[in-house]
Amino acid sequence: MHSVTSQPPVPFRYPFRIFFLSTAVSALLLIPLWLFFLLSGSAAQPALPALDWHQHEMLGAFVNSAIAGFLLTAVCAWTGTRPVAGWTLAALWLLWLAGRGVMLFGTHPVLAMLVELAFLPAVALLAARPIVATRQWRQLPILAVLSLLWLCDVAYHLSGATHWLRAAMLLTGGLILVVGGRITPAFSRNWLQRQGQQAPAITSYRWLEVLTLASTLLLVLAEASRGLPEPLLACVALLAGLSAGLRTLLWRGWQVRAEPLLLILHIGLLWVAVSFLLRGLAGFALVSDAVWLHALGAGAMGTMILGVMARVALGHTGRPLALPGGITWAFGLIILAGLLRVIAGTGWLPWAFGIHAASLCWVAAFLLFTWRYFPILTRPRIDGKAG
Repeated sequence: MHSVTSQPPVPFRYPFRIFFLSTAVSALLLIPLWLFFLLSGSAAQPALPALDWHQHEMLGAFVNSAIAGFLLTAVCAWTGTRPVAGWTLAALWLLWLAGRGVMLFGTHPVLAMLVELAFLPAVALLAARPIVATRQWRQLPILAVLSLLWLCDVAYHLSGATHWLRAAMLLTGGLILVVGGRITPAFSRNWLQRQGQQAPAITSYRWLEVLTLASTLLLVLAEASRGLPEPLLACVALLAGLSAGLRTLLWRGWQVRAEPLLLILHIGLLWVAVSFLLRGLAGFALVSDAVWLHALGAGAMGTMILGVMARVALGHTGRPLALPGGITWAFGLIILAGLLRVIAGTGWLPWAFGIHAASLCWVAAFLLFTWRYFPILTRPRIDGKAG
């Protein structure tokens, strides 16, 4: 048994600690930096073209950090194994940080590509070892999605074609559907039962699960390969959006509206459905691509990542699932950020006002999270247990 003095620093005792902090800080920095590159006219620019950098780093910095924190933490619960911690976790985090540096400042494209591309395989390997050792084969689809995300990144680096980033965005939406499909109905059902309410109406249908995930995968493959005519791809996107929306509505999120930690998960999943529907409308030239991309990025990813981090950080530090003060406001602000950015993309709001207002709400949401959760993520568990 390890003594307290032999333990690593608190942020490196469990993957969610350092990576959730990094996710929040990257969210705080990425949007102001993007606005600076976009609007300042300064000669200071990132290593990639500014728009490509923005799209790539919302995935590479923000999403990938959240994935690492959640997946490597969840694997411990799935397999009953010890977490990645100490020097191994620190090395993984430094690899993620180095990737952000080369994407911002790198002058050697090949070296930058190799450094940036090393992170996801390292996460997948660390997650796969306990999964394979304990034969938790039902977890392999998540590793498969991680591999596809990495392949999209490889293809973007090699080709410079931004449709690979769009495919990675859609694939991240699919990952939200997979993870959200596991936790949202189960957590909602359990909460309702603890409140003494009936929860039989929160149901999942096998055929709808298959239809939702299959149509989402087809949408990703079509976006990546450009193998379908745009009207046909649009129909696939509409099917994926309709099935994802029906799937989420059948979980009756309004029944858990009194619990923000649950309601935010339902809203995040609905954002995915909306973004797929908007991708379909974009295929028929009814909205611009900026609309669905920001519904998926600012809306679905921002909402779901903030909601999951808020819940996981409480549960894994021995705290009751009761939100710290101000985090309900953070949830409202992140939803508003997505709405404002989507509305600005439609032209219903002045563009400059829309992106500034959306950016302000986004930064305020993650600033609130960082303020309230920094002590939680950097102090030992309150129940005295390891982790």
